[in-house]
Amino acid sequence: MIRRYIANLSTNIFKRTCAAGTVLALTLGCSSTKPPNTEAASGAIVSEVQAQSLEPLLARNPKKTKKSVSVSSCTQNDGFTEAISFATQASNLAQSANSKQDWDEVAGLWVQAVAWMQAVPPGSPKRAFAEKKVVEYMRNLAYSQQQAGANRQTSASFSSDLLNEQLELYLSYVATVGPPDVLIVGSSRALQGVDPKQLKQSLAANGRPGLTIFNFAVNGATAQVVDFQLRRLLKPQHLPQMIVWADGVRAFNSGRADRTFNSIVASEGNQLLAAGIRPKLSEDEPIIIPQCYRFPQPCRGNFQKSQLSTASLGTKSELKARSDTNVRNRVSGKDFASKPRFIDQKPGFFGLSDNSAKKYELKPIATSIAFQNAQYIPLSTPATMAIRPVSELADSIDSNGFMPLSARYNPNTYYDDRAYVSGQYDRDYEDFNLGGKQAQAFNSVIAFVKSRKIPLVFVNLPLTEDYLDGTRRSAEQQFRQRMQQLSRQKGFAFRDFSQRWPNRNEYFFDPSHLNKFGAIAVSRLLAADTSITWPRPKSRGIDG
Repeated sequence: MIRRYIANLSTNIFKRTCAAGTVLALTLGCSSTKPPNTEAASGAIVSEVQAQSLEPLLARNPKKTKKSVSVSSCTQNDGFTEAISFATQASNLAQSANSKQDWDEVAGLWVQAVAWMQAVPPGSPKRAFAEKKVVEYMRNLAYSQQQAGANRQTSASFSSDLLNEQLELYLSYVATVGPPDVLIVGSSRALQGVDPKQLKQSLAANGRPGLTIFNFAVNGATAQVVDFQLRRLLKPQHLPQMIVWADGVRAFNSGRADRTFNSIVASEGNQLLAAGIRPKLSEDEPIIIPQCYRFPQPCRGNFQKSQLSTASLGTKSELKARSDTNVRNRVSGKDFASKPRFIDQKPGFFGLSDNSAKKYELKPIATSIAFQNAQYIPLSTPATMAIRPVSELADSIDSNGFMPLSARYNPNTYYDDRAYVSGQYDRDYEDFNLGGKQAQAFNSVIAFVKSRKIPLVFVNLPLTEDYLDGTRRSAEQQFRQRMQQLSRQKGFAFRDFSQRWPNRNEYFFDPSHLNKFGAIAVSRLLAADTSITWPRPKSRGIDG
């Protein structure tokens, strides 16, 4: 079971890596004589091919005569040896990497190392050891991708790491796929509470296939923040066909301090917006010299194709059972045992504690490689690398802007390491007022989407029974009545899920935030709602 899981995991990491920007060229006859530590390697392009270059990357020698290889040939190289070669290069380059290009190249080498190590035949005596190395290499690959993202050159900041990350991801999504058919907005409750991929899948099952959906929710977003996102931040051509605003009463309380919005208003990015300069990505693909890599091919039964087939991985029920086991294992550990800790730095910024940063440290493999393979030159002592903190939140977000969190809320243990705060002392309910600035921002959004003929669905997300004390329950009741009245007056759809699952703690990450299981349930409810008129697919591409 473990070996099948690793094979499946390896396949998924290849797809995710290519989508993340570490794109590898596999075209025949485009190999470069440059060593891998060049800028060319970081910007390789991908194309469909019938065959791959057969020249090992480490074995390239400008003085060596190249052999002509037929398309029907397949590689005869030893997978384990090739994997160690690529891993050695990746580890070496990581010691001096200090730019996005460097880390993209490191990630590309780790992809090669994973691919070749996974190609060690199932019957080989090296297989069990190779499977462990695959897992290690994938950890290093994930770290390299994080560093490539941390070194990315971004436009002016809006004083919110998560907004910066979400904006860049959204603009990249639009450049790749086109504006989504459905855009989800809101605070962290929406970020964790509506799964675009599950919504798309459920809509397809209900006769609405092909819709593209993106979650552009931001931690701490109020009605003012959503108004800013839709009316000021995005260009008209980047707007969706439909908006799903998922949140709750806290985002509409004008009596509370709106720290997220205030920090955005004071940001450098907002100053540029005021001058008419919107953030944007490069509109043209960079001009690059293709750096070609090669992946192992099945050779005379050494690597069975069935290893990567659905049938070999097990039935759907077996796959689900393995997935559930993996989720339970992660939950029982320390991955999401407690709510993410936010370190106060600047208003709107998220940081990492020293302990959190340690888990992203790259563990050098130099010593073990030199010991295992004496033919390779031992690496020098690794230089100390400055680990740039990568937001745990941003790192958890998937390609559609959604943050899937697995931990399940347990009221018996949740407050062991945190204080209970009642609604009476909760700042989100301070000086409770459903009028004022937040109401004005909401009315502004309503008028804006009407003028653009963009349908709006507002979803009041679920809460736990533990959360709904007297103060909060009263605020919820006022909010429901107000939204029901406004939906009739202004013509938007309102769906109240606030007390849908008050005792289904397994659907929650904490008392007021859903986990990924709750997000799946909400997405299915929305897809099954026949009174909602979903748009026809319009995007020019597919989002996977």
